[in-house]
Amino acid sequence: MRVFLISTFMNYLSITIKGKCPEDGWDESTIELFLHELAIMDSNNFLGNCGVGEREGRVASGLVARRHYRLIHGIGRSGDISAVQPKAAGSSLLNKLTNSVVLDIIKQAGVRTVANCFVVPMATGMSLTLCFLTLRHKRPKAKYIIWPRIDQKSCFKSMITAGFEPVVIENVLEGDELRTDIEAVEAKIKTLGAENILCVHSTTSCFAPRVPDRLEELAIICANYDIPHIVNNAYGVQSSKCMHLIQQ
Repeated sequence: MRVFLISTFMNYLSITIKGKCPEDGWDESTIELFLHELAIMDSNNFLGNCGVGEREGRVASGLVARRHYRLIHGIGRSGDISAVQPKAAGSSLLNKLTNSVVLDIIKQAGVRTVANCFVVPMATGMSLTLCFLTLRHKRPKAKYIIWPRIDQKSCFKSMITAGFEPVVIENVLEGDELRTDIEAVEAKIKTLGAENILCVHSTTSCFAPRVPDRLEELAIICANYDIPHIVNNAYGVQSSKCMHLIQQ
């Protein structure tokens, strides 16, 4: 019993203090206990609380409340998803811990130099769109995105939704593989002008016969022309090859 309590306590410390992924996975009862302890830190779950504020979490159905472990209030404030919400201390802590643990997992997966990350409830297309819109503030004159071709609609639609014009670079056949045409990418940059290009949008994880883009060579080109490089690594975290390319 003492050994179990020590092990559980050390796992708690690993997450709550170090923000690291625990060496031993938690059982379901421990996870539920942890979530309940965080939930009672949110103001909407205080005894005698009457939620009347504009951001107070209110749920009519007990079933829905239990399904979400009564983490109802939400996170962030004033448009900053990573900011601590005073009325939702538990939810804010859970958000901070989630980002920290995911950052640790990414490092363990191979990208040791990653500096920061945050988790959002979005899939590939919307995530890419927000990345492009963020870059727009730094490159207001840019209207093109250089994109080595990959036949995935979400990738293509993300550029259109953000208001940019995709410049598709066809891949080249090398043996039985489709590889990035590095020379065509650089030639297109020279033709369009580096200042008119928002970024190079490359991809790691994809269906055969297409293989991951030549990230290292693309990164060198981007550095030479001072152009941002966005890498779509959807489904690639579990691939040591993809993560190695990003680390390089």
